[in-house]
Amino acid sequence: MPVVVIDNGGHTIKFGTQQENPRTIPNAVIRSKGDKTTYCGHEFERCRDYSSLHYRLPFEKGYIVDWDAQKAIWDGLFSTDVLNMDTTQASLLLTEPYFNLPNIQDVYDQFVFEEYEFESYFRCTPAAVIPHGDLFKLFNRPSPACCIVVDCGFSFTHVVPILENKVVWNAVKRVDVGGKLLTNHLKELVSYRQWNMMDETFIVNDVKEKCCFVSQNLKSDLETCRVDPTSNSIIQDYILPDLSRNQKGRIRDPTDARVDGDQVLVMNNERFMVPEIIFRPDDIGLEQAGLAATIAHSISLLPEDIQGMFWANIGLIGGSTKFPGFRTRLLDELQPLAPAGCEVVIYSGEDPILEPYRSAFHTNFRDHAVTRAEYQEMGTEASRRKFKSAILAGSAGISADSGAHENDGSAEEERKNTSSNRSRRMTEERGATAVSSKSSANTRVTRTGTRQSGRESTTKRK
Repeated sequence: MPVVVIDNGGHTIKFGTQQENPRTIPNAVIRSKGDKTTYCGHEFERCRDYSSLHYRLPFEKGYIVDWDAQKAIWDGLFSTDVLNMDTTQASLLLTEPYFNLPNIQDVYDQFVFEEYEFESYFRCTPAAVIPHGDLFKLFNRPSPACCIVVDCGFSFTHVVPILENKVVWNAVKRVDVGGKLLTNHLKELVSYRQWNMMDETFIVNDVKEKCCFVSQNLKSDLETCRVDPTSNSIIQDYILPDLSRNQKGRIRDPTDARVDGDQVLVMNNERFMVPEIIFRPDDIGLEQAGLAATIAHSISLLPEDIQGMFWANIGLIGGSTKFPGFRTRLLDELQPLAPAGCEVVIYSGEDPILEPYRSAFHTNFRDHAVTRAEYQEMGTEASRRKFKSAILAGSAGISADSGAHENDGSAEEERKNTSSNRSRRMTEERGATAVSSKSSANTRVTRTGTRQSGRESTTKRK
C-alpha cells in the first residue's frame, strides 16, 4: 500500500511518497493582480507576475480556519498533474499544529476519511517524528532518548522536549515570532524608509530569505551601519523584479555597476535587525522571553537528573533557522544559561524545512494509524484514543507495498523489546552525560564544528 506524507505547514506544504523526491508548494490560494489569475497551491509555479499578489491562507495564527481553501489546495495535490494517487488505496501521515484544538482535529479526521477516503492515516506534530530521522544521527549513533526540537515555523516558534519518543507537553513553550511576523516587520521597515512594499508580500519574503542574517555582535554591527551608511561590509542592494525584462528579484553583485532603470532596495541594518526579533521579541513590544531563555525554561521543567541530556541534544527545524549565523548565535546565548559543566550541542540538517517530511518515513506510524473501517465504526473517537496514546518508534523505513500491521504476538514482543532497548539506552546516555559533565568541569570554553553526510553539530563546553 503506498504511503504519502504531508507536512501541512502554514506557509508551505511538503509532500510526497517514499519513491519520489519531496515537493514544496505554497499552502495558499493566490491571486495575481497583473494577469488576474488565481493559483491554488501547486499551480503557483506557473505565475510570472509576482507583484501585488493577494494571499488567501487556510491557516490563521497557526491553525486552519479556511477549510474550503485547504480542500482546493489538497485537491490539486492528489490530481493527475501532481501525485496522481488513488487515495482510497493509500495510507497518510499528516502533521498538525502544536496544541491543536479538538474541534479542528475532528475536522482533520473528517477531511481525510470523508473527503479523500484514505485507507488509514496517522496525525502528529512535526517535532514528534524528528528523533527517528537523521538529524541527531551523527557518527552512526542511535537516536537520543531525550532531545529538544526547536521548530521555527510560519506563525510561531515552539520549543518541544521529547522524552522516550513522546512529547512532554507540560514543558512545551511557544514564542509568538514566526516567519510571517518577520516578513511583515520587514515590509513595514522598507515601506517607511524606502519603497512602499506593504502589498508585496512575496517579494519582501524573498528579500528576507536572500539578505537577512543573524548578528553575532549586535552593537558592533549597528555601529558599522551608522558610521558608514552608504558603503560598508553589511549593506546590500536588492534589485526588485523587472517584468519588462522578465527578471526576478536578485542581489546585486558589489562589483557590478548600477543600471539605469533598476529599482533598488538598499538593505542595511534591516538585514540583521529583522531576525533579531527571534532572540529579542521585546524589540517590537512583545512581552516574551527570547528563544534561548525559552529553551532554558523548557528544560528546567523536566526531571532534573536528565536535564543534561536535553542540553546535549537540541535540534533545529523550520525555515527561520536557515538564517546564516542562527545556530552560532543560539549556542552563544544558551551556554551561559546551561548548568556548570553541561555540554550544549545544537544539531542542524541540510534543509531544516524538509526535516519533518524526511523523518516521517523512518517511523512505525502504521502501528498507530486509524483505518477507514475504524473511523466508520467509531468516528473521531477512534483517532482520539489511538493518537493520544501513540508512542512512535523508529523503523528501517516504510515499504511501499507493506500492509497494515496486525496486533499479533510478534508485534507485541517487538514493542516490548523496543521499550527495553529505549530504557537501556536512556540509562547509558544518563551515565555518559554525567561522565561528560565531570570531565569538562575544568575545561576552557571552546567551540568545535563537525560535519558528516551534510549534517552539522555545534558544541560548546564550559
